[in-house]
Amino acid sequence: MDQNSLLDGPPAITPDAPPMPSLSSQVSLRPRRRSLSPTARRTAEASQDTARLELGRWLQSQGYRYTTVTPETHRRVNARPMLQQAQDLRDVFGWNRPFAESLLPREIVELLRRAGALSHHGERLRSRLRYSTLDGLLFAHSGYPTLETDAVFFGPDTYRFAALIRRALAVPGLRPPGRIVDVGCGSGAGGIIAASLLPDEVRLTLSDINPRALRHAATNAALAGVANAECVESDVLRSIEGPVDLVLANPPYLADPAGRQYREARLAWEASDRSTPPPRRDLELEAIAEILAGTRLIHCHSYRQDEILAFLRTMEAFGVRVATLQHILEGYKVADEIARHGAGPS
Repeated sequence: MDQNSLLDGPPAITPDAPPMPSLSSQVSLRPRRRSLSPTARRTAEASQDTARLELGRWLQSQGYRYTTVTPETHRRVNARPMLQQAQDLRDVFGWNRPFAESLLPREIVELLRRAGALSHHGERLRSRLRYSTLDGLLFAHSGYPTLETDAVFFGPDTYRFAALIRRALAVPGLRPPGRIVDVGCGSGAGGIIAASLLPDEVRLTLSDINPRALRHAATNAALAGVANAECVESDVLRSIEGPVDLVLANPPYLADPAGRQYREARLAWEASDRSTPPPRRDLELEAIAEILAGTRLIHCHSYRQDEILAFLRTMEAFGVRVATLQHILEGYKVADEIARHGAGPS
């Protein structure tokens, strides 16, 4: 069935895919309401997780496809007057545009409610959950804009990370690892992509300090059919037990949360009806947010090779690419490092 045709009801959700990986006993799930007992909280979260998985499997059955763009591109596209209301599945679950309840089958709207991912936007509804595709696999992650401090991210960097993993695992003569650990896994995309390229017996451990990310990663492992997976709450490898053959990591891990939250708050206000005052401008955070988003480029006046290397490594730790190194007197001594970083000399 074409994903833009929503006239048919949802098929029966009886997939043969493996269930979600069970969360390690080391994972402490955060309560949404303080009045909930631990047992009631776990029951509520299990219901949300099941609904999120069923939503994903229904989208798979519809041939759903969506490639996530940068937050700024997302904002610009959604700001177009003709794109103010969702018309198909991509609009609802990819672009997170407001939609009329009649657009989706009643059972799917109910799944969104059960997943705790449905909000009201005037007379219309909006999904606070997004689904993106990568290498033919489906990944659930936080909706746009990602304002929550425990938001689960997925974007252009995820696609680049997956491409790196494919190249690394394609090295001739590479012995398949027995166990993979994806550190700071977020949606779990890195580890799941790696596991999908390796024999079924490879063990996959998805680890993060964010319980919400672990729940999304468990959903995504099930959607990908990765049966030999586990989710463990861990600060890097601190809570990982047993031998590990391959560690995957895609930093930075919110190295500048203030800059990100400032940017997202501004984007959310611009996408709203603007009935409330805009966020107070902070020129310092605004510059940092633009650098992180790649809309403000860095041109560095440089001379010595040690200073050049120190600067490049500092920027790489924050996931930032330097545009040009200017004057660059001793640049010829570290030309390979500059080329790997992707900076241009002048």
